Amino acid sequence: MPFRVAPAPSFKDALAAADRPLAGMWACSGSPLVAEICAGAGLDWLLIDAEHSPNGLESVLAQLQAVNGYPVTPVVRPPVNDTVLIKQYLDLGAQSLLIPMVHTADDAAAAVAAAHYPPRGVRGVGSALARSARWNRIPGYLERAGDTVTVMVQIESAQAVENAAAIAAVDGVDAVFLGPSDLAASMGVIGQQEHPDVVAAVEHCLRVAKAAGKPVGVNAFAEATARRYLAAGADFILVGADVALLARGSEALAAKYVPQAIGTNDAGTPASY
Repeated sequence: MPFRVAPAPSFKDALAAADRPLAGMWACSGSPLVAEICAGAGLDWLLIDAEHSPNGLESVLAQLQAVNGYPVTPVVRPPVNDTVLIKQYLDLGAQSLLIPMVHTADDAAAAVAAAHYPPRGVRGVGSALARSARWNRIPGYLERAGDTVTVMVQIESAQAVENAAAIAAVDGVDAVFLGPSDLAASMGVIGQQEHPDVVAAVEHCLRVAKAAGKPVGVNAFAEATARRYLAAGADFILVGADVALLARGSEALAAKYVPQAIGTNDAGTPASY
C-alpha cells in the first residue's frame, strides 16, 4: 500500500497564519546546498529565482527537495509569465509562484489561469507523472490542487503601477509583490530604488493592494527601506540574497586581510555596490 501524503501549506497559508509581516530572502545561486543552508536560518520564506539566476527545472526541483522539511515556505519565480513553464514548475512541486513582469489585469488573469486546472484555468493534467501530486499519492489532488497553490504577481513597471488596482482585483491573485529595481528602470531612474518617485509608486501600490484585500510585499535590501515599507503596511518582504551575502561577506574578508583587495574608482576610493 503506497504511503499517503498531504500537500504542505503554501505561501497564502503562511500569510493567513502570521501575526506579523513575513521576512524572506532570495536563493539565486542555483545550489541545493546553499538553499538548504538558507532554509535553516530562521527566516519565514525563501524565494528560489529562475528569472535572473542560473536555475532551470532540475535545479529548482533539487532546491525544493533540499528545503523540504525545514520551517520555511519556498516560493519559486519562473523566468516569464508563460503557461507551459508555470505548468512545469507546478508539476515538479512548486506550490507558491511569483510571476514576474505582470503589467495588466489580463497578464494577471493569464497567470491565474495557468496555475489552475479546468474549468477554472488551463493547467494541463499530468498528476500521475508529477511530484506535485506525489505521483498520485495525495488523495484527491486534482480536485484540491487549486487550494494548495499560491499565485503572486509582481508589479514592477510604470504601466503596472497605473493598473495596480485592476491587477490586485483579479480573482485568483493571492498576493501582490512590488519590485522597485525594475520599477525604477521603467520610470527612467534606473538604479535609483530610493528615488522619491519610485518610493511614492511603491507606497501607492501598497495602499491599493491592501484596499483590495490582497497581501502585498516588497523587495528591500537596505534596512531603512525595509523598515519604511513595513511601517507603510507591507505584509511580507525580501531582505537579502544568498549571492549578495556571499559577495559582500567575501569582500569584507578580503578588505580586512588583503591590502587594496577591493576595486577602486578613478578617484582612488573604494567602489560602491
